[in-house]
Amino acid sequence: MMSDDMGRLLYQDAQLRIIARSGSTAVLLMGEVDVTNSPALERTLRSAWEGGEPLTVDTGALTFVDLSGLRVLVMPAVPPGRRWIRLVNVTPFQRRLMGLMGWHHEARAQPLV
Repeated sequence: MMSDDMGRLLYQDAQLRIIARSGSTAVLLMGEVDVTNSPALERTLRSAWEGGEPLTVDTGALTFVDLSGLRVLVMPAVPPGRRWIRLVNVTPFQRRLMGLMGWHHEARAQPLV
């Protein structure tokens, strides 16, 4: 996989890039997530997670995410104490969509540094 100053490229298709942030246990999502690539998103995030602490996922650079993508990120079927993804830099649109679905998730608005 490629590497650049943003981090190591974990996955890329025509719509989505998933980048492991250098020096941290966090990933950055860039582009669009929908039903065509949400299974790849889940597989990539699972392989990036090292167990133990939740994987930090920055969603601020997503320009679109549908319900299939949000299901991967929010994990509504998993009890809150067992969720292994922590969202940061959640956009107002993403937060609104999660609220409309009744998926209350502790997500921070600030970006990763």
